[in-house]
Amino acid sequence: MKIGHGESELAWGAIKLMQLIQKDLEGVFEILLNPITDKRGYFMRVYDQKVFDNNFLKNGWVQENQSLSKEIYTLRGLHFQLPPYCEAKLIRVLRGKILDVYVDLRKGSQTFGKWGSAEISSHQNNMLLIPRGFAHGFLTLEENTEVCYKVDNFYSPEYEQGIIWNDDSLNINWYCENPILSDKDKKQQTFKEFVSRYKSINI
Repeated sequence: MKIGHGESELAWGAIKLMQLIQKDLEGVFEILLNPITDKRGYFMRVYDQKVFDNNFLKNGWVQENQSLSKEIYTLRGLHFQLPPYCEAKLIRVLRGKILDVYVDLRKGSQTFGKWGSAEISSHQNNMLLIPRGFAHGFLTLEENTEVCYKVDNFYSPEYEQGIIWNDDSLNINWYCENPILSDKDKKQQTFKEFVSRYKSINI
Protein backbone atom coordinates (compact mmCIF):
# COMPACT_ATOMS: atom_id res chain seq x y z
CA MET A 1 0.00 0.00 0.00
CA LYS A 2 1.39 3.37 -0.96
CA ILE A 3 1.75 5.82 1.90
CA GLY A 4 -0.20 9.06 1.83
CA HIS A 5 0.01 11.79 4.43
CA GLY A 6 -0.26 10.41 7.92
CA GLU A 7 1.31 7.12 8.87
CA SER A 8 1.55 3.46 7.93
CA GLU A 9 2.25 0.83 10.57
CA LEU A 10 4.12 -2.32 9.61
CA ALA A 11 4.20 -5.44 11.73
CA TRP A 12 6.66 -8.26 12.18
CA GLY A 13 4.39 -11.04 13.35
CA ALA A 14 2.34 -9.52 16.13
CA ILE A 15 5.02 -6.95 17.02
CA LYS A 16 5.33 -3.62 15.25
CA LEU A 17 9.01 -3.13 14.49
CA MET A 18 8.78 -0.05 12.26
CA GLN A 19 6.39 2.84 11.82
CA LEU A 20 6.75 5.21 8.87
CA ILE A 21 5.44 8.76 9.18
CA GLN A 22 5.45 11.09 6.18
CA LYS A 23 6.77 14.53 7.11
CA ASP A 24 5.65 17.92 5.84
CA LEU A 25 7.66 17.76 2.59
CA GLU A 26 6.84 14.98 0.13
CA GLY A 27 9.24 12.05 0.20
CA VAL A 28 10.65 12.74 3.67
CA PHE A 29 9.80 10.08 6.27
CA GLU A 30 10.44 9.74 9.96
CA ILE A 31 10.89 6.10 10.87
CA LEU A 32 10.06 5.03 14.41
CA LEU A 33 11.79 1.89 15.66
CA ASN A 34 10.39 -0.37 18.35
CA PRO A 35 12.96 -2.13 20.57
CA ILE A 36 11.89 -5.48 21.99
CA THR A 37 13.21 -5.54 25.54
CA ASP A 38 13.72 -8.14 28.23
CA LYS A 39 16.01 -8.55 31.24
CA ARG A 40 19.04 -9.03 28.94
CA GLY A 41 18.56 -5.75 27.08
CA TYR A 42 16.86 -5.21 23.74
CA PHE A 43 16.60 -6.26 20.10
CA MET A 44 15.80 -3.64 17.47
CA ARG A 45 15.53 -3.88 13.70
CA VAL A 46 17.01 -0.73 12.15
CA TYR A 47 16.57 -1.60 8.48
CA ASP A 48 14.35 -3.92 6.47
CA GLN A 49 14.54 -3.91 2.67
CA LYS A 50 11.09 -5.53 2.35
CA VAL A 51 9.49 -2.75 4.41
CA PHE A 52 11.05 -0.10 2.20
CA ASP A 53 10.17 -1.91 -1.04
CA ASN A 54 6.57 -2.46 0.07
CA ASN A 55 6.22 1.27 0.61
CA PHE A 56 7.74 2.32 -2.71
CA LEU A 57 10.98 3.43 -1.05
CA LYS A 58 13.48 1.57 -3.21
CA ASN A 59 16.86 3.01 -2.35
CA GLY A 60 19.96 1.05 -3.23
CA TRP A 61 22.26 2.03 -0.38
CA VAL A 62 25.93 2.03 -1.44
CA GLN A 63 27.79 3.78 1.38
CA GLU A 64 27.40 4.26 5.12
CA ASN A 65 29.04 7.13 7.00
CA GLN A 66 29.45 7.98 10.67
CA SER A 67 30.38 11.21 12.43
CA LEU A 68 31.22 12.20 15.99
CA SER A 69 30.59 15.77 17.16
CA LYS A 70 32.19 16.36 20.55
CA GLU A 71 30.58 19.71 21.30
CA ILE A 72 26.93 20.64 21.66
CA TYR A 73 25.66 23.02 18.95
CA THR A 74 27.97 21.69 16.26
CA LEU A 75 26.34 22.28 12.88
CA ARG A 76 27.14 20.26 9.75
CA GLY A 77 25.50 21.44 6.54
CA LEU A 78 23.61 22.29 4.50
CA HIS A 79 25.09 19.76 2.04
CA PHE A 80 23.98 18.11 -1.20
CA GLN A 81 25.37 16.67 -4.41
CA LEU A 82 24.46 17.69 -7.97
CA PRO A 83 23.37 15.20 -10.66
CA PRO A 84 24.42 12.56 -11.49
CA TYR A 85 25.56 12.12 -7.88
CA CYS A 86 22.40 13.19 -6.04
CA GLU A 87 21.89 11.07 -2.96
CA ALA A 88 19.13 10.04 -0.61
CA LYS A 89 20.05 9.69 3.07
CA LEU A 90 18.83 7.46 5.90
CA ILE A 91 19.94 9.14 9.12
CA ARG A 92 20.15 7.55 12.58
CA VAL A 93 21.67 8.83 15.82
CA LEU A 94 23.73 6.22 17.67
CA ARG A 95 24.38 8.45 20.67
CA GLY A 96 23.02 11.88 21.58
CA LYS A 97 20.49 14.09 19.82
CA ILE A 98 20.31 16.30 16.71
CA LEU A 99 18.03 18.77 15.01
CA ASP A 100 17.96 17.49 11.45
CA VAL A 101 17.08 20.02 8.72
CA TYR A 102 16.25 19.45 5.05
CA VAL A 103 15.60 21.91 2.21
CA ASP A 104 13.72 21.01 -0.98
CA LEU A 105 15.75 21.81 -4.12
CA ARG A 106 13.86 19.53 -6.53
CA LYS A 107 12.87 20.78 -9.96
CA GLY A 108 9.10 21.11 -10.28
CA SER A 109 8.44 20.42 -6.59
CA GLN A 110 5.48 22.25 -5.06
CA THR A 111 7.60 22.80 -1.95
CA PHE A 112 10.75 24.01 -3.73
CA GLY A 113 12.74 26.28 -1.41
CA LYS A 114 10.83 25.11 1.68
CA TRP A 115 12.50 23.50 4.67
CA GLY A 116 11.49 21.09 7.39
CA SER A 117 13.10 19.66 10.49
CA ALA A 118 12.91 16.79 12.96
CA GLU A 119 14.61 15.94 16.24
CA ILE A 120 16.40 12.60 15.95
CA SER A 121 17.97 10.91 18.95
CA SER A 122 19.19 7.62 20.32
CA HIS A 123 16.62 8.00 23.11
CA GLN A 124 13.66 8.26 20.71
CA ASN A 125 14.75 5.33 18.50
CA ASN A 126 13.87 7.20 15.32
CA MET A 127 15.46 7.76 11.93
CA LEU A 128 14.91 10.14 9.03
CA LEU A 129 14.73 9.30 5.33
CA ILE A 130 15.54 12.23 3.03
CA PRO A 131 15.14 11.64 -0.72
CA ARG A 132 17.37 12.87 -3.51
CA GLY A 133 17.19 16.55 -4.37
CA PHE A 134 17.37 17.96 -0.84
CA ALA A 135 20.05 19.94 0.97
CA HIS A 136 20.66 18.45 4.40
CA GLY A 137 22.29 19.44 7.65
CA PHE A 138 22.06 18.87 11.38
CA LEU A 139 22.80 20.60 14.67
CA THR A 140 23.90 18.57 17.68
CA LEU A 141 21.79 19.09 20.79
CA GLU A 142 24.00 17.03 23.11
CA GLU A 143 27.73 16.56 23.59
CA ASN A 144 29.49 13.57 22.00
CA THR A 145 26.74 12.96 19.47
CA GLU A 146 27.34 10.17 16.97
CA VAL A 147 25.39 10.13 13.70
CA CYS A 148 25.30 7.28 11.18
CA TYR A 149 23.71 7.56 7.75
CA LYS A 150 23.35 5.50 4.61
CA VAL A 151 23.48 7.08 1.14
CA ASP A 152 22.30 5.68 -2.18
CA ASN A 153 25.01 7.23 -4.36
CA PHE A 154 28.77 7.52 -4.19
CA TYR A 155 30.48 10.59 -2.80
CA SER A 156 31.86 12.89 -5.48
CA PRO A 157 33.81 15.97 -4.30
CA GLU A 158 33.49 17.55 -7.76
CA TYR A 159 29.68 17.52 -7.47
CA GLU A 160 29.43 18.44 -3.81
CA GLN A 161 27.64 21.70 -3.02
CA GLY A 162 26.18 23.49 -0.04
CA ILE A 163 23.93 26.30 1.12
CA ILE A 164 24.82 28.60 3.99
CA TRP A 165 23.13 27.50 7.21
CA ASN A 166 21.74 30.94 8.16
CA ASP A 167 20.42 31.99 4.75
CA ASP A 168 18.07 34.95 5.20
CA SER A 169 15.58 33.83 2.56
CA LEU A 170 15.20 30.35 4.06
CA ASN A 171 14.97 31.64 7.66
CA ILE A 172 15.61 28.24 9.25
CA ASN A 173 15.01 27.98 13.00
CA TRP A 174 18.15 26.26 14.26
CA TYR A 175 17.57 26.86 17.99
CA CYS A 176 21.08 28.39 18.05
CA GLU A 177 22.58 31.64 16.77
CA ASN A 178 26.29 30.81 17.03
CA PRO A 179 26.90 27.14 16.17
CA ILE A 180 30.30 25.51 15.75
CA LEU A 181 31.03 25.34 12.00
CA SER A 182 33.74 24.03 9.69
CA ASP A 183 35.60 26.60 7.60
CA LYS A 184 33.85 25.19 4.52
CA ASP A 185 30.37 25.59 5.97
CA LYS A 186 31.07 29.20 6.95
CA LYS A 187 31.52 30.02 3.25
CA GLN A 188 28.67 28.14 1.55
CA GLN A 189 26.57 29.84 -1.12
CA THR A 190 23.21 31.43 -0.43
CA PHE A 191 19.97 29.91 -1.66
CA LYS A 192 19.61 32.74 -4.19
CA GLU A 193 23.11 32.03 -5.52
CA PHE A 194 22.20 28.36 -5.89
CA VAL A 195 19.07 29.27 -7.88
CA SER A 196 21.07 31.68 -10.06
CA ARG A 197 23.71 29.05 -10.83
CA TYR A 198 21.68 25.84 -11.04
CA LYS A 199 17.98 26.85 -10.85
CA SER A 200 17.06 23.52 -9.22
CA ILE A 201 18.05 19.87 -9.03
CA ASN A 202 16.57 17.64 -11.71
CA ILE A 203 16.31 14.14 -10.27
